[in-house]
Amino acid sequence: MAEYRRLRVALLGAGAVGSQVADLLLRHGDELADRAGASLELAGIAVRDVDAPRDVDLPRELFTTDAESLILGSDIVIELMGGIEPARTSILQAIGSGADVVTANKALLATHGPELFEAADRVGASVHYEAAAAGAIPIIRPLRDSLAGDRIVRIMGIVNGTTNYILDRMDTEGADFADVLADAQRLGYAEADPTADVEGYDAAQKAAILASLAFHTAVPLDAVYREGITTVTASMIEEARAAGFVIKLLAVCERLDVDGTESISVRVYPALVPHSHPLASVHGANNAVFVEAEAAGSLMFYGAGAGGVQTASAVLGDVVSAARRHIAGGVGVGESTRANLPVVPIGHVTTRYQVTLEVADAPGVLATVAGILSDGGVSVATIVQTVEGDEEPTARLIIGTHRAAEQSLSAAVAALADSSVVERVVSVLRVEGE
Repeated sequence: MAEYRRLRVALLGAGAVGSQVADLLLRHGDELADRAGASLELAGIAVRDVDAPRDVDLPRELFTTDAESLILGSDIVIELMGGIEPARTSILQAIGSGADVVTANKALLATHGPELFEAADRVGASVHYEAAAAGAIPIIRPLRDSLAGDRIVRIMGIVNGTTNYILDRMDTEGADFADVLADAQRLGYAEADPTADVEGYDAAQKAAILASLAFHTAVPLDAVYREGITTVTASMIEEARAAGFVIKLLAVCERLDVDGTESISVRVYPALVPHSHPLASVHGANNAVFVEAEAAGSLMFYGAGAGGVQTASAVLGDVVSAARRHIAGGVGVGESTRANLPVVPIGHVTTRYQVTLEVADAPGVLATVAGILSDGGVSVATIVQTVEGDEEPTARLIIGTHRAAEQSLSAAVAALADSSVVERVVSVLRVEGE
């Protein structure tokens, strides 16, 4: 092995991802040194409980509860604890000591990213976070570096493996949400408390990160519109399939022209994706990010969105990049948020919709429903009607619209809900990817 400068690497956290990172650093140290141009010494692993069970058998002498001492004696700090605190304090401490940071902490980046990046800029350090947006999929570097000379128009991503697993099985097997969620929990795809996944919080954090990079604008998490998948039913899946769609939880980030002002929209919701679109064929717990750029055209990045060893791959790629910077010298790669585009509410979005209603099966109902939509500026493209019951039959209307502004559609749906001919608004789904 060639003689290399030694860099000390601190690891904070030894969960599913952290234990795999440590194992790979120890087993493949020589190969990583050749790629980085530096010897990467795992200086220690900071954890809350040294004796807790781990996914991988690691040398006990590496473990410590003294994170501060470990951080201050390292060149590169890998933060894989998750959560906001103490992760935020530890990362700021690492940056202040001159270390580069590698993190997969999407929640922290989505809420405190600008603070961390500014702190790194002040001392010339770097914050690397390839694993924070789509697991093993390389998407951060392509957006930040490869496409830096292009103009990204739109991103659509399946960025949460748990929800994709659930929706995919509902689509392919006709299963109910609750049953598939229980299976996902047994298989380890979903946590005991699945709220962050099924309510779209995880995807919203990743959407904020992707949009900030793509549009060179700091996107606060509270500016991301969010809906989860808990209201998606087997009948909605079936109706989508009959219309030529599949339902996916999408993170959508796009440029908009709002009254002559260039703006951006960032949103997460279950959407209808045409079977012809590449995202429709993303199955199981996989993730995919579909990028549309003015010059490069359409690009898709696909692969494992989660998993300890898969995510460790992205983390170690960042470690190699950080090591190369240390060897080459110079300041770290900063984040560009100078565009400072306004993030507008979802009401400014224009798309097509599928609205499902339960209505009385009586003469004139169709005309009334169509009239309410028309008065609201929403044009009907298709209507499919089914009737159930004999004595007091109820009709189910599945209405496909032409493109309409979200604010117009919302107002029209509210008017439908108040109408005497509509018994229930069953669902409203947006169409993406046409």
